[in-house]
Amino acid sequence: MDVLALYEQHKNMVYRLALSYTKSRPDAEDVVQQAFIRLLENDGKIRPGREKAWLAAVTVNLCKDLLRSAWRRKTEPLSEELFFDTPDHSEVFWAVMALGESERAAVYLYYYEGYSTQEIARILGISRTAVTTRLDRARKHLKIRLEGAQYG
Repeated sequence: MDVLALYEQHKNMVYRLALSYTKSRPDAEDVVQQAFIRLLENDGKIRPGREKAWLAAVTVNLCKDLLRSAWRRKTEPLSEELFFDTPDHSEVFWAVMALGESERAAVYLYYYEGYSTQEIARILGISRTAVTTRLDRARKHLKIRLEGAQYG
């Protein structure tokens, strides 16, 4: 397994997923490092072609561990100074970031990474029904929030 090639191929996905969970650039960067260290430690134990799903699952677990840690409570929120191509992109981003952790992860994996609900269920360690429920709830919350922003 060429870890450097896997890093180049999947680093952005791992970072975006970690950022969606942690809402902190430094924490997301730490999670990326930890995920790829775990990949190195598990060299040869991961089936070829399953590296992306394995990295996504490891990233989710690392983020959950990080969010449960005591020192995490002393961090600052994500900066509003992110740059977007259009104002709509910014509104959608902040609406997604306002979702609960479980909904945000499901939305990210489904819409941004293209995983199926069955694959997301495996990555998050939940049932497929739970994934579809989270996606439905997230869509409703996003619709309300984005329509409010449009007319507010």
